[in-house]
Amino acid sequence: MPTEREKMDARDWYTCLDDTLEELRMVALNAVHAHNHLPPSERRTLSVPLRGLFADAGKDCLIEAPFHCSYGRNIHLGTEVFINSGCVILDSAPVRIGDGTMIGTGAQILCADHHRDPVKRRAGIERALPVTIGADVWIGAGAIIMPGVTLKDRVIVGAGAVVTKDVSQGETVVGVPARPA
Repeated sequence: MPTEREKMDARDWYTCLDDTLEELRMVALNAVHAHNHLPPSERRTLSVPLRGLFADAGKDCLIEAPFHCSYGRNIHLGTEVFINSGCVILDSAPVRIGDGTMIGTGAQILCADHHRDPVKRRAGIERALPVTIGADVWIGAGAIIMPGVTLKDRVIVGAGAVVTKDVSQGETVVGVPARPA
């Protein structure tokens, strides 16, 4: 029988209330805490705690504090990625962010898709859907990228938008739910 981590990695329904997953979240929380408490002069490039946590990261990336992620191990950054303060990445599935992408303050990237049945939801049943963000994307302040969404290259997401569907290359979307501008 597969473990909860194996089910999460396979995009199957799993329970997030699992000791192994909690251990992985604690590793991430410790790295994030260390990053968020570094002097600003030590965060001019991707900090050592986050570089060690993430799956991979290109050169010249910067993540402003405060920052939060759930696992870190599923975050893949291209080169010259900028993530402004107050961003949250709930990376229960892979989150791929392309070269030159800029993410505004308070934006959220979410992979956890909770079960629709309230009894199962209360039991921590969810699935993890990947989020893919192309190159040269600009995500405005306070925007939310929902589980399973792909933003192609050069997309612009307006501030406060909630993106529930894939966005085509070069398109600008705004609003709740996000629609072409």
